[in-house]
Amino acid sequence: MSLEMNINMIQVLSFSTILSLGISSQPITDSQRLFSIAVSRVQHLHLLAQRLFSDFESSLQTEEQRQLNKIFLQDLCNSDYIISPIDKHETQRSSVLKLLSISYQLVDSWKFPSHSLSGGSALRNQISPKLSELKTGILLLIRANQDGAEIFSDNSALQLAPYVSYDQSLGADEPLRRTYDLLACFKKDMHKVETYLTVAKCRLSPEANCTL
Repeated sequence: MSLEMNINMIQVLSFSTILSLGISSQPITDSQRLFSIAVSRVQHLHLLAQRLFSDFESSLQTEEQRQLNKIFLQDLCNSDYIISPIDKHETQRSSVLKLLSISYQLVDSWKFPSHSLSGGSALRNQISPKLSELKTGILLLIRANQDGAEIFSDNSALQLAPYVSYDQSLGADEPLRRTYDLLACFKKDMHKVETYLTVAKCRLSPEANCTL
């Protein structure tokens, strides 16, 4: 089965179908449904990120790959400024609301950089709209699980550092490095969000084994 067919299957569920649900009427059922959709969405984005990064690496010479990977390991992704669990043990100890909050910030950090990843193919053009849908779903989950707490009442908490390393420090003669960094960071962040949402979803089933 092709990647496109796999992605289309993942896309069957849509956040638009649950926007009108009364979350308070059936909190457990609706929350589970929201989590299932969110996890499907981020799995799709992570799969897409892996494919785009792999395709880009395949277009490079071996020495170019080695040099770009060496440089990337010394750089920071924009998401590195977002405080998140340092390992799987801390992830498992984090509350559902904390994992959702971090996931929201990670997805939101790609609001503008995602435009640089779009264009050139149908797969690339899916990135920005799918990120927007995922962010909407995570926000619904936050509202359903925060019990009235205003965790985003201070908007300054969501102000992230700009992608300086991509848009300002790199010259026009370094498009390969800029693309490599963006794709590598996007893949890294989608893997994080997939992990956090999967663990948070598992918490809804007390009998489940949520170990990573």
